[in-house]
Amino acid sequence: MKLNPKQDEAVKYISGPCLVLAGAGSGKTRVITNKIAYLVQKCEYKARNIAAVTFTNKAAKEMRERVSQTLGKQEAKGLWVSTFHTLGLEIIKKEVKTLGYKPGFSLFDDQDTHQLLAELTEKELDRDKDLLNLLKMQIGNWKNELIQPERAIREAGEAQKALFAQLYARYQTQLRAYNALDFDDLIMIPTLLLNSSVEVRERWQARFRYLLVDEYQDTNTSQYQLVKLLVGERARFTVVGDDDQSIYSWRGAKPQNLVLLSKDFPGLRLIKLEQNYRSAGRILKAANILIANNPHEFDKKLFSELGYGDPLRLIPTRDEEHEAERVVAEIISHKFMKRTSYKDYAILYRGNHQARVFEKALMANRIPYKISGGMSFFARSEIKDIMAYLRLLVNQDDDNAFLRIVNTPRREIGPVTLEKLGSLANDKHISLFAACFEPELPQRLSGRGLNALMGFARWVVELSDRATRGDTLEAVKDMVREINYEAYLYESSPSAKAAEMRMKNVSELYRWISDMLTGDADNPAMTLPEVVSKLTLRDMLERNEEEDDSDAVQLLTLHASKGLEYPHVFMVGMEEGLLPHQTSIDEDNVEEERRLAYVGVTRAQQTLTMTYARSRRQFGEQITPELSRFVQEMPQDDIQSEGKKPVQSQAERMEKGQARVANLRAMLKR
Repeated sequence: MKLNPKQDEAVKYISGPCLVLAGAGSGKTRVITNKIAYLVQKCEYKARNIAAVTFTNKAAKEMRERVSQTLGKQEAKGLWVSTFHTLGLEIIKKEVKTLGYKPGFSLFDDQDTHQLLAELTEKELDRDKDLLNLLKMQIGNWKNELIQPERAIREAGEAQKALFAQLYARYQTQLRAYNALDFDDLIMIPTLLLNSSVEVRERWQARFRYLLVDEYQDTNTSQYQLVKLLVGERARFTVVGDDDQSIYSWRGAKPQNLVLLSKDFPGLRLIKLEQNYRSAGRILKAANILIANNPHEFDKKLFSELGYGDPLRLIPTRDEEHEAERVVAEIISHKFMKRTSYKDYAILYRGNHQARVFEKALMANRIPYKISGGMSFFARSEIKDIMAYLRLLVNQDDDNAFLRIVNTPRREIGPVTLEKLGSLANDKHISLFAACFEPELPQRLSGRGLNALMGFARWVVELSDRATRGDTLEAVKDMVREINYEAYLYESSPSAKAAEMRMKNVSELYRWISDMLTGDADNPAMTLPEVVSKLTLRDMLERNEEEDDSDAVQLLTLHASKGLEYPHVFMVGMEEGLLPHQTSIDEDNVEEERRLAYVGVTRAQQTLTMTYARSRRQFGEQITPELSRFVQEMPQDDIQSEGKKPVQSQAERMEKGQARVANLRAMLKR
């Protein structure tokens, strides 16, 4: 595909600093890969003197593959394509002596950091989960702003910040003693080093003679400083970004870094990519008008040559369950009419908690789906636990289920006890559960382990009996209560809020089971074994799905949808309090929420349908939300609101009828 004039200009401008303002779907990755090829093939740059930096391993891998296809393996040799953190790690490895670290340093992940902070602050914070999380976040923020402990201590005002600054100093000292670095150090340490040592700075500026940065709007302070120090006076670089798609302020991203560039590099060339290769004109018009409500340093208007397209649709629904049913019904009928695939449809929402009702509705209609940007309901550990209990309840020979929950919550049944139980079960060729009742067991086990095992097994038998003979639903409720699962969640979760969310998931599962056991007009009541096998199969199907290309409806958060595109998009929960999110309304940060809505709208290629509920259950009570201001900011002439349907012409009715007949014929031929 030939480059358009603006893309071509962005590829060929190499004599100074360049900012490519790349709108959604405007082909920015093509610009970066073509520019690297141009530098090597036409400008006599060596691939090893070029670095391209982005934010995710996936994006870096894709870029590396595309450059290798354009250049060929030999010419691309030595080219550096990585994330910011990998680049920082490379600098640290090469400068390890200068930094005073020993070569085999360790990297601390999130859990290691949490663990170390908990140990170091035992006296002050007493392992208070909320305070520990706050401290961890504060240390991350200081590092992203390149603030070292001494400065943090000097500038700390209020008591809590002063304490945190002292603990930050203690944490850094301990990391040093362990010859270890954490994730944020990978940017802070090389940036501070390049800033303080002319010799090191010149060495790296000579290594990377041209720098390209993708998704530049997502950089934080330390990443911006790292870029500045690497490009130096020569300022041979291209950054590609879109201020309208900056949606990560909670991770320290600063869209104003785009504006800073023109101040720090007065000779900056600005090139706008406004031609969109993804969406119909009407979708882009709505996106442009929506985002124009945000203040802008740089104006840009996306346009498309793909035709004007269908009207946007707005569907009001009674509540969240009705909303899910309507969206699924729309997908079924649209797929039937247009003969599309399931993977052509995406359901986008603001928060992961919104996914559950859609999972349930898709499942009820046997429609395959895939969740990204959030864990599937069945993959959560609390759901796996309760499902394992239920599996054991209906089938005592399920060894996997037995092993998962025999000591969850803790019953003093340790690995040694289980090993002895396992060897007895093997000798007798019986299940682990059956081995709990073997007369021989007391010869192999004694004391607390034996009593705990026998007590657990008796309880399962008794509960199973209650579930079969008595009130099944009541038995399931008793099960959760009798194992003290809620107390266990509060003990084992990182915070009280997390425990509460996990318990809500358990309640949601209980509601699903309740619905399936009682049944309704359309779905006959099931037995507990039927319910368990249906839910287990759902879980297995989910895990066996191929990574990317399975034919399934996509469920994802608006944040996770960035960079993706789908022929048919449903933006659900278009309500004040959900999108824009209530926290953002309270904190007066609606601009970022508007950018998030803009990201959602610009994922759609052919059709965009928005839905909202007139009543929604939130934190245990019914609320009556208002329609999102973002829908009202879009051009109303382009939105077909249900209940205000335009009259169909005779020709349109004929066309629809013929399409239905053709589809029926096609189905009968199969």
